[in-house]
Amino acid sequence: MEISARSKNILERIVEARRESIAHRKRVLPEAALRIAVEKKVALPRDFASALTGPGVHIIAEMKKASPSRGVIRSDFAPALLAADLEQAGATALSVLTEEDFFSGSLADLKEASRVTSIPILRKDFIVDAWQVWETRAAGADSFLLIAAVLDDETFRALLALGRSLNMEPLVEVHTREELERVLSAGAQIIGVNNRDLQDFSVHLKTSFELVQAIPQDCIAVSESGLRTREDLVRLNQAGFDAFLIGERLMRQDDPGHALRTLLQPCGLEKSSPASDETQW
Repeated sequence: MEISARSKNILERIVEARRESIAHRKRVLPEAALRIAVEKKVALPRDFASALTGPGVHIIAEMKKASPSRGVIRSDFAPALLAADLEQAGATALSVLTEEDFFSGSLADLKEASRVTSIPILRKDFIVDAWQVWETRAAGADSFLLIAAVLDDETFRALLALGRSLNMEPLVEVHTREELERVLSAGAQIIGVNNRDLQDFSVHLKTSFELVQAIPQDCIAVSESGLRTREDLVRLNQAGFDAFLIGERLMRQDDPGHALRTLLQPCGLEKSSPASDETQW
């Protein structure tokens, strides 16, 4: 995949920073200790895949304080309050940014969210090492993000298999048809199509519309980035998407829970509502 020097530099810097952080954290907290925590101290994972299927609208509400392209998105960032509010507003799962250097996130944010909610929690980060998967489960997350653009095939398959061995089906993010073909050949089941262009960081919903037809029916299709209106959700659902990851649209609002209710209620699409016509889910 060819990307511009600007975006390539950002991606490389993020992944390099994660690898450096992992190397340090491995020395402080060995994988053996994480395995013991998972086996003896952590509750069984909640079913992320099931939360994204069945009747009703399926929104993965993303908790994100900042991003390298947007800067600070939400200065008033209280993970427990946000998580509880978004669950009550109708989110079927949460995504929590945990990358520290570029997104101002932390695992502590995820742990706070997990403690106060009953819906599945996705760890959104740059996962490049098996140690991070054990760390993710030990922190109480129920799923994690795998980004095809930053993983070779061998590493991707290994991380996918490890996640499944821990009953955490990962959300696999793609940006292009080539990436989609790669992850499908490896057996990915939850496919997230990111509408953000890695070349210039612009967002185009056409990416979702172009790729959804190539996602098999037995996979769960998730559209990510740039989803702002009820009409966006209806069109994408009719195109074949099962779920939607929405972050900045909510985090920039004074009351994210109210913003989510407003996004859902005009369609009568609360998460428990059955479909009753072509415009409902």
